[in-house]
Amino acid sequence: MKLNKNTDGFTIIELLIVFAAILLLLGLVFFSFQDVRIKERNTEREKDIKTLHVGIESYYAQKTAYPDRNDINNPEWRSNNIKALEEDTLKDPKGKDSKLADKPSNFVYSYEVFQKDGKTPCTTKENDCAVYSLTATYEGDVNGDTTFVRKNLN
Repeated sequence: MKLNKNTDGFTIIELLIVFAAILLLLGLVFFSFQDVRIKERNTEREKDIKTLHVGIESYYAQKTAYPDRNDINNPEWRSNNIKALEEDTLKDPKGKDSKLADKPSNFVYSYEVFQKDGKTPCTTKENDCAVYSLTATYEGDVNGDTTFVRKNLN
């Protein structure tokens, strides 16, 4: 008795191997794309902090003191005093709020500002804000750092 083998088409094993290979490639592409997006957001964080830093230092050059956080978070005050700052500059790429926080945390930029001693709170009205730090928290780490920080120049 002679068996008639049909060699047209693929076996189930061959189809499963091809399917597994396609899934593996899709997984690699997905994770590579995620890494690119994270790097892109971290670069945007650095750019925002640098822009804020320039705006705050420009204000200092005119007023010889730094603004307090309440004033920087006030859109009307910003438009009158630091015209180059757009509201989106204050917002982390994954954040929801365009306000600077008092302490560094995920998805929000922070602006810590004090009198000369680095501990005592200050106000713009008293013209006593002398030191500050701007901080963005990275997603993951960049070159071993988990935050990007800019401090006052003066």
